[in-house]
Amino acid sequence: MAASTATTTGGPAPHRPGPAPALPGGALPGGAVLRRWVIRRAGELRGRPLAIDERIGVGYLASLVVERGVMAARGAVRFPGRPSRPFVGRGVRLRGKRQLTLGRGVTLGHGCLVDATSVEGVHLGDGVTVGRNTRVECTGSVATLGRGLVVGAGAGLGSDNLYGCAGGVRIGADTIVGEFVSFHSEDHVFTSREVPIRDQGVTHRGIEVGAGCWIGSRVTVLDGARIGDGCVIAAGAVVVAGEYPAHGVYGGVPARLLRMRPED
Repeated sequence: MAASTATTTGGPAPHRPGPAPALPGGALPGGAVLRRWVIRRAGELRGRPLAIDERIGVGYLASLVVERGVMAARGAVRFPGRPSRPFVGRGVRLRGKRQLTLGRGVTLGHGCLVDATSVEGVHLGDGVTVGRNTRVECTGSVATLGRGLVVGAGAGLGSDNLYGCAGGVRIGADTIVGEFVSFHSEDHVFTSREVPIRDQGVTHRGIEVGAGCWIGSRVTVLDGARIGDGCVIAAGAVVVAGEYPAHGVYGGVPARLLRMRPED
């Protein structure tokens, strides 16, 4: 008697996809070959392994490979002669390109703006991703040249973000930033009631974010904030000037310590 394929509830047995079967002669199917190539190539560019969910279809994966190829071609056209050429998305706008320093495997997402005009320029480390529609603006006014932006290797700057770097912004390696986040490294002086605020000048203390942090969606980081390594900033928080010790979880308006991350 043939074995039943029904479960104890009477329904069909659930499908559990296994590893891709090898073709005769030990060859792998096309999808598995593509998957292995993407994992290897991405690992070379990122400097760390890439995981791909087995449920990702070969058609979807192939479309991503084609898109990245087109972005690589744009990078070659827009950065001729550079040893490290980024992946450049559609509608990317660049200003002060000579002051833009790029590591290997940098991605400039669709629709982003990078204005590197500043004292120190913009430095993006290996594998940094600037998300879609994100703006990096280093100089807020032609009256005062801004400081610039430094981002460590493997960091992700999120999509639809604003990085106002007039006073200088430094973000550590492997930090990830959510969507709709804004950094403002400049503050207006408003000590006089007699003089319009716009005419009283600005201060620049700068912003520092340590390595391995997670900045949640819709966070606002203000001038003078110093965020330590491994911190988590909860979605919607406003991080005002001050010290935020390493490995803390912060949230609220203004942000305050909620708890410390557990030790390993």
